[in-house]
Parts: sequence; C-alpha cells; structure tokens
Amino acid sequence: MKWQTADTIEYELLKSHSKAKRSNQTEAESVFWQMAKGSGLGQKCRRQYIIGEYIVDFFFRQSMLIVEIDGGYHFTEEQQKEDITRQNWLEQKGYKVLRFTNEQVLYDTDNMINELKKHLI
Repeated sequence: MKWQTADTIEYELLKSHSKAKRSNQTEAESVFWQMAKGSGLGQKCRRQYIIGEYIVDFFFRQSMLIVEIDGGYHFTEEQQKEDITRQNWLEQKGYKVLRFTNEQVLYDTDNMINELKKHLI
C-alpha cells in the first residue's frame, strides 16, 4: 500500500497540530495510551498520527487499524457528518476504523479491550 501524505505545507501544519494534541490529551486518550504504548496491546501503536490530511487518535500499523476515541462533541450532527466523511476516506484507503466513546475507555475498559483485540491481527 502506498502511504498517503498531505502536501508539504499542509503536512507541516498537521505535524504541529499533532504535536499539540499529544501534549493535550483527553483523560480517555491518556488512559488508552497508557494501555497501548510500548506494544502494551500486542502491537506498536502510534498516537495522533497523520494519514493523508487527517490526524487519527491511535494507529496500529501492523493491522492497519485506527482507533478513534470520541468525546461529547462527536455526537453533534455536524461532527458526525465530518466523522463519516473522514472514516469513509480512510476505509477506502484500506484502513479499518474502530470508534470508542470516552465512557467505554474509562468505565468499560475490559469490553473495549476485548473488542479492540478482535481487530488486531
């Protein structure tokens, strides 16, 4: 698979946003990262990773699996439309996208991990 990257100027902007997002994680993202870093879930995981013109929350390259952790704003109509467009683009490029809510990560961790592991090949 050919990796998708943004043009040079846009990539530099995305890189800056990605770095800022890593420094300002939500509580759920921080909890997930503590589980995933250092191959804690069986595969190397990257956080706030740039794919094309998007920054994904977490990316397991070996499985081509993207994990998105959705907070409250993801439930607005406008954001849901954007999320669908983004997910469709990523899936057309060969990625699998799993979405978990903040609540699933924080309070239903065992079930969230079991679901995730079904997709890590």
